[in-house]
Amino acid sequence: MYNQIVNYIQGNVLLSVESAYPERVMNLCSAHGIPFWDVRWIDGVHFTMRTTRRGERRLRRAAAQTDAEIRRLRQQGIPVLALRFRRRYVLLAGLAVFAALFWAGNLFVWDFEVTGNDTVPTETILRALEKEGVTVGCRGLSVDQERLRNHVLLELPDISWLAVNVKGCVAHVQVVERLRPPEIVQDREPTNVVAARDGLVTKVEALDGRAEVMMGSTVTCGQLLISGVADDGTSGVRLMHGMGRVWARTWRELSVLVPLRTEGKGSRGRSVTHVALDFGKHRIKFYGKGSVTPADCDKIIRYKAWTLPGGFRLPVTTVTERWMPCDPASAERSKDQAQQEGEELLLRQLEQDMGEDGSITETRFASARQGDYLLVTLKAECLEQIGVSVPLETPQMINQ
Repeated sequence: MYNQIVNYIQGNVLLSVESAYPERVMNLCSAHGIPFWDVRWIDGVHFTMRTTRRGERRLRRAAAQTDAEIRRLRQQGIPVLALRFRRRYVLLAGLAVFAALFWAGNLFVWDFEVTGNDTVPTETILRALEKEGVTVGCRGLSVDQERLRNHVLLELPDISWLAVNVKGCVAHVQVVERLRPPEIVQDREPTNVVAARDGLVTKVEALDGRAEVMMGSTVTCGQLLISGVADDGTSGVRLMHGMGRVWARTWRELSVLVPLRTEGKGSRGRSVTHVALDFGKHRIKFYGKGSVTPADCDKIIRYKAWTLPGGFRLPVTTVTERWMPCDPASAERSKDQAQQEGEELLLRQLEQDMGEDGSITETRFASARQGDYLLVTLKAECLEQIGVSVPLETPQMINQ
């Protein structure tokens, strides 16, 4: 592979050699240090081989006193291309302009890549950078890291570290989000732990306070589970911050109405496509009319950045706008499709209500049609943590 690249850079030719004594040609190449390769025999006196452009000239001089007939079949390489295009001045000027624009484009920022942000939106980070002058079209060498950290971090309280590294025409923005400390538990406030819903207790973990229920107890919503009031019989009543977790089997019933008739859009007529080019912040339109979408049309916009081999991005983006005329249309769907959608909605709602600590142990679904709707009902058995902390409400509770 390396030899092929070198031979293409310096140029090579394919020669046809015909001689009554072809071995003499081989000996001449060896004696005069002429490189040759890719020898292919056609018959006993005729063969082809490849050599360099300089080697061809030396071979012709060395074989002048022999009966060998040497013909050039084909030549290739960079010198051949240079000779072919040496009088195409427009093409050469275009290549020179392209090289100049390519070099100048690397001095400016045309694209951004933001990494490290999970909760802070990318648009918020780019907007804060734009206020400090770091935007599309700015000079990449003018980015002051220290000034950005001193000003942008004040605009983004959820970011603890930021760096902007410009490579070519792409600015790589690396951020580290601030880790917020957990909420401080007010362990001095007297509280109780009560049941958030009805259930059958399976496990009690009383971290502070006195457990009022045990495994196997049936509790109702609002019932006291862990008390923050204790009476040891000697020092009197003592108030505590009741903490703990109580696991229980719970039963839930959820319902949802799913429409059997869906409203959508139907295509009408032929679609219209508009193409434009975004060069930095400037747009070059190749259509005469404006880009205001009519009321009865859908507008789909696609962006495609121009890139060179290797993933190097150019400051040019193709914008394709497609307008599709449409009319309102309705369609009837089957009961199975509506029931499947209802079941997915109910399961999603149940998982959100229980949180990460809960789990679903058993589910049963039922459905009934009500006009243009399908009523889907979910009955589920769950295992979840039902204890919630509430402050002590009145002094009378202590006496109780």
